[in-house]
Amino acid sequence: MTYLLAMDQGTSSSRSIVFKDTGEIVASVQQEFKQIFPHPGWIEHDPMDLWQSQLHTCQSVLSKAGIKANDLAALGITNQRETTVVWDRKTGIPIFNAIVWQDRRTEALCQELRGKGLADIIKRKTGLLLDPYFSATKLKWILDTVSGARERALRGELAFGTVDAWLVWNLTGGRLHVTDVTNASRTMLWNIHEGCWDDELLQLLDIPPQVLPQVHPSSHLFGETDPAWLGHPVTIGGIAGDQQSALFGQACFKPGMAKNTYGTGCFMLLNTGDECADSKHGLISTAACQLGSDKQYALEGSVFVGGAVVQWLRDGLKAIRDSADIEALAASVSDSDGVVFVPAFTGLGAPYWIPSAKGAILGLSRGTTVAHIARAALESVAFQSAALLHAMMGDAAAPITELRVDGGACANSLLLQFQADLLGIPVIRPQVTETTALGTAYLAGLANGIYRDTSELASQWRVDRVFEPTISRDQAQMLMRRWEIAIMQVKPC
Repeated sequence: MTYLLAMDQGTSSSRSIVFKDTGEIVASVQQEFKQIFPHPGWIEHDPMDLWQSQLHTCQSVLSKAGIKANDLAALGITNQRETTVVWDRKTGIPIFNAIVWQDRRTEALCQELRGKGLADIIKRKTGLLLDPYFSATKLKWILDTVSGARERALRGELAFGTVDAWLVWNLTGGRLHVTDVTNASRTMLWNIHEGCWDDELLQLLDIPPQVLPQVHPSSHLFGETDPAWLGHPVTIGGIAGDQQSALFGQACFKPGMAKNTYGTGCFMLLNTGDECADSKHGLISTAACQLGSDKQYALEGSVFVGGAVVQWLRDGLKAIRDSADIEALAASVSDSDGVVFVPAFTGLGAPYWIPSAKGAILGLSRGTTVAHIARAALESVAFQSAALLHAMMGDAAAPITELRVDGGACANSLLLQFQADLLGIPVIRPQVTETTALGTAYLAGLANGIYRDTSELASQWRVDRVFEPTISRDQAQMLMRRWEIAIMQVKPC
């Protein structure tokens, strides 16, 4: 039996999964870590928490699977994207907390850059919108704010990376400072057409090139882990940002295939092949997983608050004890009774891009119960995702005929049925829903010769359940109109 290890470093937890080469899960271990909220709209992680929790799950999952590190053919890393870490190259100690992708502290800086007319040049070169979501302004903030950081960066003493680069640095004892094209494409500094760090953008944003990692394809023999960590060196063969990894794990290898991941946020990607599509509907263009020298692209829409709305019901509103309780609570009522929940806790992402929007619960009456609010919270995830797919359909050259789904919240059948009703196309849940981790395991296996090509991987994809639409298109349009009216209410005056 051939085994592959996937490290899945997410926004709220670190997870490690051992897969068979057939794509079956052998064992999985997950560990949550602390979320840090220094100010409203600011979200940080302790980088050492990210590393130590990930290492702990790696060590634990090998024990749980009953195997040793030398039984692994290779490992892959997938990660929360855009989250920004800066550390000292000599000591490996971070100079500041990791600034999380959801963090909005650089909105004023982004507004200043928009005023200078930089939004168009950034979109043309990177495919991205000028937004605090991406890494560049977070990195600039750290260099400008931490005492002496910019001078140290210019002297080559500091390293910047998204979380994948931070993990590889630690796994290899500081020997490797690398990332892959998918993560590089989320920094707002990577030219996705030319496939390089963009000198003009670095100058405009005042980012010293000395801090940047080396960029490779997503499937690549990056190097080996230090044997001290797992007991034996293991080949690192795959790196990909979590959403591109999920697109790969869903076997969406052909242009026109789409997936939606229901995690802390929701992320919908449409494979556009070797064409870098220019969205006219508020989506972004991004690098898809790259196996060799040939560039691959996707259209993407990002919902900032997806499953996080369930966490808020649990931790903020105290409406449920466990996240899994929401389905039964929401199902205890037949509908939301007109309640619409817009969870704009960190602004609104695609296709609206309203960074200053605030969350709201609308349509309350004396008869409203916590069950109606719970149902509206679940429905908000589907509404936001439906808005993304409608935008994608406007940009796509060919119709999107199905949506493959994954992520923790896709275990919620009530959510997926409502999603299919809104979209009017089948929503397909695979047997293995941990496709983010599976994608990077596949990338590692390809790099190490475990698989011949993507057709072999596509043959392993299996369906668990298909959710077919059950309401009319007129009903779906009425529901979407109600959602769009609610969106209008949360726009700043």
